[in-house]
Amino acid sequence: MCLGIPGQITEIINADMMIAKVNFSGVSREVNIACIIDDAHPVASCVGAWVLVHVGFAMSRIDEDEAARTLKILEELGELL
Repeated sequence: MCLGIPGQITEIINADMMIAKVNFSGVSREVNIACIIDDAHPVASCVGAWVLVHVGFAMSRIDEDEAARTLKILEELGELL
């Protein structure tokens, strides 16, 4: 089973390589955001976006409410980072 963890993009580290810093409940990690970039969402517009991350890749954008619900469930399960 794959598990995606919600996080919020806080900074673009390298726009050319599509690498961003993502905050996971106070822990920051560098994440590849290439999968969430398109014409409507260029790299520069990603700061502040909530994403679902799996093995270092932002797989999809999610809204803040969905992120909060998922984080709550993970916390209840004791799986939060």
